[in-house]
This record gives sequence, C-alpha cells and structure tokens, in this order.
Amino acid sequence: MGKNKGWERYFSAINEIVDSIKNSQGENIELAAKLMADAIEKEGIIHVFGVGHSTIMPEEVFWRAATLAPVHAILEPSMTGHTEITKSNPMEKLEGVGEIIVNYHKILPPDIMIVASNSGNNGAPIEVAQACRQRGVKVIAINSVTYSDYLKPLHSSGKKLKDMADVVVDNCTPIGDGALVYEQLIQKVGPTSTIAGLYIMNSMMVQTVELLLERGLEPDVYFNGSLAANSDEISKHNNRLIDKYYHRIRNL
Repeated sequence: MGKNKGWERYFSAINEIVDSIKNSQGENIELAAKLMADAIEKEGIIHVFGVGHSTIMPEEVFWRAATLAPVHAILEPSMTGHTEITKSNPMEKLEGVGEIIVNYHKILPPDIMIVASNSGNNGAPIEVAQACRQRGVKVIAINSVTYSDYLKPLHSSGKKLKDMADVVVDNCTPIGDGALVYEQLIQKVGPTSTIAGLYIMNSMMVQTVELLLERGLEPDVYFNGSLAANSDEISKHNNRLIDKYYHRIRNL
C-alpha cells in the first residue's frame, strides 16, 4: 500500500481537530450556550462578528435553516473580503473601528456577542469584543489559542481577542491554519479554521436550543425555506419569524 493521498490526509487532519474540540472544549461550548440561552430568554439577540474568512462563521448561522432566528450576522463590508479583498486586510487591523461597529448596531444587554477570529490578533475583533464588554455585553470568542499565543500582539493595547472574552472556545487548529506538510513547500497546505469554527458555531446553537427546551421555552428556529413548496404553514412560520425580528436585526 502506498502512502495516503493528500485528500485522505486532509480528512484525517480535520477529523483529528474535530476530535480535539470534542474532547477538550465541551465545557466551554456549554458555558457559551448558557450565555446564549440566557440572552434569548431575556429577549436578547445573538450578534456574531468576524473579519476576512471568519465572516463565514456569522454567515453560517444567520437566517439559516435549522438554527435560531434571533441571530444577527455583523458583516462589515470593508472587512469581509467579499469585494476589494486586499483592502480588507489593513481594514481589519485598523484601530478605532470596534467602537464604531458596536455603536452602529446598538448592541446592549441582554444581547450577547460571538466574535470569530482564528488568530485573535487583529484590531477589529479585539475592539468589538472590548466595546461590548464595556457595555456589559457578554462575549464569546472562537479562535486558535495556540496560534494566538504564538503571535506577537498587533494591537497597541497588547491584548488578544481571548483576553476580551467571557468564554473562549478553542478551535484547536494549528499555527498558520494549514494541515499538511509537503517537502517541496515551505508553506503548509489545507486550511482548517473554517471547518473547525463551523463545527463549534453550530454545536453552540444546538446546545442553546436544547437548554431553552429544558427551561420550558420554545426557541424560534427557521425551517429550510425550500420545504415551503410542500407546506404553506412552513412559509407562514418563517415569515412570522422574519416579521418578529425584522426591526431588531439590522441585516435582516
């Protein structure tokens, strides 16, 4: 038998990371879910913020089938990388923007904030978390603790995202994000943080739903919109949730 192909090695590396998350981060995921359930029980909104490729995390759980409706993805256009992508890199390091973003979206208790940043070292995620904490808003961070600890601080405060969070969920990904080593390349190949982050994000949402049900509350959860083809009731359900949150979620 020859050595495993690249795609097989990549699958193995991702499975190892997911297992590491499951084996080490369960308590933090449950702590995060408790904060989320507390916020929803008090009629708060779960805001989710990321920059660069970490914007995939808020997009994943916003207006999404099979997950909670009171979720708001904060997608700052200058930092998402959807357009003018090389500009987004310096923008996400720009100091002073966190306060502007939090003020614009009027984030206050009982809302909470989830900030996703693999390195946890750029200005915007750090400052969004800091501005929320200053307002009494609980903050959950998703990032690679190993990677964050390895990097020299970029922010003038000397702080990292994990220093600004009430709960930190470690995505257990390697320094530099890459999974595979090839002798012919200096760089590692095969990013890991998005897959790891999405596992964490959806696991927190599921655990939040479970906690709300245990408290005797019925959480607002979207159906997959395509199912409306078979049932007018599904369409009415989703539209009712949109109407309920439309004036509370800026991007809805």
